[in-house]
Amino acid sequence: MAPLDATALDDEDMLDPLTIGRRIRQLRTDRGMTLEVLAQAIGRAPSQVSVIENGKRELKVGELQRFARILEVGLDDLLSPEPPTSRDALEIALERAGRGPIFSSLELPPVPVRKGLSDEAIATILRLHDELERLHRQRAATPEEARRANAELRAEQRRRGNHFPELEQTARELLAAVGHTGGPLSQRVASELAAHLGFSLHYVPDLPASTRSVTDKENGRIYLPVRHGDTDPRTTLLQALAAHVLDKKEPHDYAELLRQRVETNYLAGALLIPEASAVAFLTTAKQARELSIEDLRDAFAVSYETAAHRFTNLATEHLGLPVHFLKVHSSGTISKAYENDGAAFPTDALGAIDGQIVCRWWSARQVFEVADRLSPFHQYTDKPAGTYWCSSSIQSTAAGDFSVSVGTPFAHVKWFRGRDTQRRLRSTCPDPSCCRRPPAQLSQRWAEKAWPSARLNASLLAAMPTGTFTGVDTTAVYEFLEKHSGGRA
Repeated sequence: MAPLDATALDDEDMLDPLTIGRRIRQLRTDRGMTLEVLAQAIGRAPSQVSVIENGKRELKVGELQRFARILEVGLDDLLSPEPPTSRDALEIALERAGRGPIFSSLELPPVPVRKGLSDEAIATILRLHDELERLHRQRAATPEEARRANAELRAEQRRRGNHFPELEQTARELLAAVGHTGGPLSQRVASELAAHLGFSLHYVPDLPASTRSVTDKENGRIYLPVRHGDTDPRTTLLQALAAHVLDKKEPHDYAELLRQRVETNYLAGALLIPEASAVAFLTTAKQARELSIEDLRDAFAVSYETAAHRFTNLATEHLGLPVHFLKVHSSGTISKAYENDGAAFPTDALGAIDGQIVCRWWSARQVFEVADRLSPFHQYTDKPAGTYWCSSSIQSTAAGDFSVSVGTPFAHVKWFRGRDTQRRLRSTCPDPSCCRRPPAQLSQRWAEKAWPSARLNASLLAAMPTGTFTGVDTTAVYEFLEKHSGGRA
């Protein structure tokens, strides 16, 4: 008998009593042993061995060794995680389903596994169980779950200073592979990177409406829109390549979906603005006390938002600066946010910031009041947690106007251009008297005399998209690929 491999007992799957029980039964019957003969050899009552074979009792190491010795197999054979036969696999799956929370919640009697129960019947029961489980997951995937997952991810980003060294290393390796030594990443180099990874690029007018790009892994093709609108075409391509490099699959919950988006966006940003070049650029600017998001944007030929995001990746890790980032819709609602500088964002009762209204006196809202949208906008804001300086810019998109802001506490503003601004406002939010509650005179004048018709966000009533978790129209994507693949298989 083969010696015991200690590592074999570390994996819970390998010690699954259902699989081990079926394996013991199979080995016993293969050797023509009755239940009574095996029970006598092992020193147990036949009923006890039956319980073991039915996977209703876990075995200790010593017991496993006795069974292996009597059945004349190595312990590794007994611990193999693979069911002995396809029938055993079905029976094990049915047994697990019967012990799970879905069956328990239905208060149904367990389905006895008998020889008369066909494989097709078991497969049908399992398919129904899987569908019930999917519906339960979908029902649980509420906006509250999304906000909770987002809050947990932001907390992790805060702990890491929004810096992911493993993704920076991946970006360095990819750029080195195509000979990019620094500076802005051109569209040509981005295309060369796609070719290096085995993809050809195809710009099409009929990309499915629910997608930004479609990757055909079988034929090594990436389909991109002919018209990118307000999106940098490099970004769309690099995000598709990042998802491939990071081997991203269809997400199964909000936490996985959000993490995938953060990591693919981060890697795309690290390719557009390489760490070594950006840190050298920012270090020089800090020494000159001329840090500026606008300069970073122009130096690497990216959007203001990409430069602002990338600045938060590098500012704390390489410059020792705590910062915050806000993307706010013209309505005042938060679209994206990050902070590790103590900036107190508005939150709901669960601590989530998503969709919350930013104080109207903050830079992120005040920038919309300025007619000049080309010049940098800087502002100091006295908040309950202290005074913060912020630089904001407006980005116009198909979804509306958004302000993108990067800020830092007063103690660190000395490194930034724009610190000499004379604009300074006071915010006492979350105190309702700051900006949420109308002045008494206005309330007296208009209370009960006005009824605004709200612009209802369609997603408000949809807890989950239909089809895939991400809401992508899978049918449209597959039909698109079938059309463009030319029947290649």
